[in-house]
Amino acid sequence: MNKQLGHRRIEGLDFARALAMLGMFIVNFGVISGSTANGSQWLIQLQSLFEGRASALFVILAGIGTALMTRKAREAKDPILIRQSKLTLWKRALFLFVVGMVLYVVGWTGDILHYYGVYMFLAALLIATSKKTMLFTISAVIIVSQWLQIQFNYLVGWHPKYILLEYIDFWTVEGFMRNLLFNGYHPVFPWISFFLIGMIVGTLDLTNRALRKKLVTVGILLGVIIEIFSKVIIHFSTKYFLDHDSALYLFDTGPIPPNIMYVLSNSASAIVIIVGCMYFVETFKNKVIEAIIKTGQLSLTHYVGHVFIGITVLEVFDLSNNLTVVFSMLYACCYFLGCVFFSIWWRTIHQRGPLELILRKWSN
Repeated sequence: MNKQLGHRRIEGLDFARALAMLGMFIVNFGVISGSTANGSQWLIQLQSLFEGRASALFVILAGIGTALMTRKAREAKDPILIRQSKLTLWKRALFLFVVGMVLYVVGWTGDILHYYGVYMFLAALLIATSKKTMLFTISAVIIVSQWLQIQFNYLVGWHPKYILLEYIDFWTVEGFMRNLLFNGYHPVFPWISFFLIGMIVGTLDLTNRALRKKLVTVGILLGVIIEIFSKVIIHFSTKYFLDHDSALYLFDTGPIPPNIMYVLSNSASAIVIIVGCMYFVETFKNKVIEAIIKTGQLSLTHYVGHVFIGITVLEVFDLSNNLTVVFSMLYACCYFLGCVFFSIWWRTIHQRGPLELILRKWSN
């Protein structure tokens, strides 16, 4: 089974990656167009479901991909192969970090790539460690993250008038490190835990249907338990010893701040989605699904493209203020459809996407 995994790409992961990208489009275009609270309540709720979840899914998939890429070195336990794998990951991490910072410079302050580069750089140190060590590291990261959120002001550095939209001192050493590690959009504490969870999942035999059923069962049970526990503890804590805002801050499953409840709930839903996508692709694969798979394989190119093209179009045509959620979601879906058509055309000529090809050449 492991040999099969090493030689055949798991297309369900690419399908899930495309869905994660669509979710990020919906969230990002919604924020840019100012539509997150403007429209039908059910659509606003639907849009909010993607907040934090799409990005977490994307990062977990990155961790799975990293584990699959380093499988040979990990299983051989060859120091030379392990060192080569680390070097490859560090090169990729640097590339992603630089691309992410370029996006930040041109005005996309919601970038995830520079964080993603740091996750990958740090995670490379753990590619040959045991699952127990990984789980211990994940637990430590989550606990430290929660402690930081209780100990320090989570909104420090954010503009008081444009909270969670403009970071005042990002370009100072202190501000940059605070944003990167503590209270940016995707801070290392606790977001690297998603990457490490993905690495653990990636070490499993994902072709084993019995194992998949266990993953789905655990994911659903964990997700339901956490969501119920979150609601119950918020209710009782606000009734007896906390104000409503403090209770939400500590126990809500939303992305701001990314507390323990958020990490557990989103990890569970991401695993269910990933396994579900694998089943779906294997059962119903057709031309449309193949096109979406190709789109997921060009996710880096499309992520960067949605900043330089998708967001630029909104700004050029003055569509970046107080629009409806219907418009932003339709725009996100149409832009995603454009990505699908581009992917179909590009893959008839090239095996990899433009940025994916550059990344591969740089890291080899």
